[in-house]
Amino acid sequence: MGTTELIREIQQLPVAKRILVIERTLKSIRESDLRKKMKNAANSLLNDYLMDNELTSFTAIDFDNFYEAR
Repeated sequence: MGTTELIREIQQLPVAKRILVIERTLKSIRESDLRKKMKNAANSLLNDYLMDNELTSFTAIDFDNFYEAR
């Protein structure tokens, strides 16, 4: 189905369903954009984490049990 046919079909829907289509489409676009931004950010920092041991030095104690001092 092409864009023109899709728009024609949407225009035939009741207003409430048309709004729902718009809301879900916008949500999908926002989520996709956020995933892309997060992936780009992670990729840009990957080299730093691979090469800079100071950034990952505390991962050695990730599984240690910590108790709050009172």
